[in-house]
Amino acid sequence: MEKTTAEKIDEFQLRKQRLMAMGGEEMIKKQHAQKKLTARERLALFFDEGSFQEIQLFVKHRSALFGLDEKEIPADGVITGFGRVNGRTVFAAAQDFTSAGGTLGEMHARKFWKVMDMALEAKKPFVSLNDSGGARIQEGIPSLNGYSGILYRNTMASGYIPQIAAVMGPTAGGAVYSPALMDWVFMVKDESFMYLTGPEVVKAVLGEVVSHEDLGGTMAHAAKSGVCHFVAEDERSCIDGVKKLLSYLPDSCHSPLPVMPCQDSADRLCPELDTIIPDKTSRGYDMKRIIASVADDGEFFEPHEYWGKNMVVAFIRIMGRPVGVVANNPYFGAGVLNVTASDKAARFIRFCDSFNIPILTFTDVPGYIPGTEQEWAGIIRHGAKLLHAYSEATVPKINVVTRKAYGGGYIGMCSQALGGDYVMAWPTAEIAVIGAEGACNIIYRRDIAAAADPAAKRKELCAAYEEKFNSPYMAAELGIIDEIVLPSETRRRVVALLDALKDKTEKRLPKKHSNIPL
Repeated sequence: MEKTTAEKIDEFQLRKQRLMAMGGEEMIKKQHAQKKLTARERLALFFDEGSFQEIQLFVKHRSALFGLDEKEIPADGVITGFGRVNGRTVFAAAQDFTSAGGTLGEMHARKFWKVMDMALEAKKPFVSLNDSGGARIQEGIPSLNGYSGILYRNTMASGYIPQIAAVMGPTAGGAVYSPALMDWVFMVKDESFMYLTGPEVVKAVLGEVVSHEDLGGTMAHAAKSGVCHFVAEDERSCIDGVKKLLSYLPDSCHSPLPVMPCQDSADRLCPELDTIIPDKTSRGYDMKRIIASVADDGEFFEPHEYWGKNMVVAFIRIMGRPVGVVANNPYFGAGVLNVTASDKAARFIRFCDSFNIPILTFTDVPGYIPGTEQEWAGIIRHGAKLLHAYSEATVPKINVVTRKAYGGGYIGMCSQALGGDYVMAWPTAEIAVIGAEGACNIIYRRDIAAAADPAAKRKELCAAYEEKFNSPYMAAELGIIDEIVLPSETRRRVVALLDALKDKTEKRLPKKHSNIPL
């Protein structure tokens, strides 16, 4: 007997209700017992209330191998859709660990493909909430093919729409490459894990005993590998962090930057900066204090806080508009450029340039770090990434030299000839090929050796060298820097420059793409 319309609607409601229940009450209890939210709870926190629109709820796996034909996996273990985040449209996928461990099979992957394709076509950000046991081994090769399609779309979306991964559980094997291809990775302490092979495999193959946390936990990737950009204390703060990051980013590379209401003043002076540089050039100070002083209301949002601390990258706002900051931090390792700092800054610069975010650089760098460790680690090729990134970027680029700008470090930190649109220096700046003592030991080697008091002679010659060369005035006279400004006037000058350069355009040679150093 043919079903009535009412019966068909009732059947639809029952089917939908069963799928919305995810892995069932018992599995949800297990998820909560681990202090983890479910995929649907995460999405509810992420999207503005009532705005989430789910897609492909009824997608179902079609594998009959290893008993899968008798197993139901609600929504095939991933919830996909779109909604509004602080009023803006965002597309998302959230893996459901309560349903077959959130494992990725053929149809699970195809749901990812669909929502990512929709994000690309709509020119809107894509966010992935990862919580998965990895590939669904029972399905075999289709799982691997599924990952391939996701990684392809991650690559196609790169530089076109913002992509953010929040790792909120295990992510292993091929699954780790999707977050790595995305722009930003969040991880939750004591909950998130990323590794190509788990501790058991490491022990079996190498005989090395290591815990999940030490191998691929949040702090391992935040402080050692650099895979993790943002560390969250819990899932709610993780989701809040993703929403905050989105507030700095445009919908796509073709969209305008989001502008926030600004209560700060364009004419505000920063008198605290006039005394921030220590009298002794060997003493450090925290560059983050300068960044906060210049930023609207002292606020900045810092990726990679625990990795490469001698370099700071951050998002700030200037008169409500997003700006990317790149800065040496003399508080750690004298702000020297090494492999990690170069990689950290180069990737941030390329991201900002992709999405038309102006770049503000603060320079205090003694140069690239010497020694066998860094040379053998490839400081030449890694350092070249920084040169390439600044040269390639066409967004407005402003540089403020606060103190040291020596040798290759001067060149690498957005020097004028490397493409800096405007380079300012504070009166405390030291712009030179090398520090005074090092220079005098080379140039005046014979004079110092022949002196009755070599130490006194060296001190005398160093003072003369510093007066002539280790100051901003010769560079300003030659037009190599554009201006010398009082530290307290830095914000006011940056505001004016960003406004003047906001419509900057720059034509480049017609080519497919550049080849960034390895």
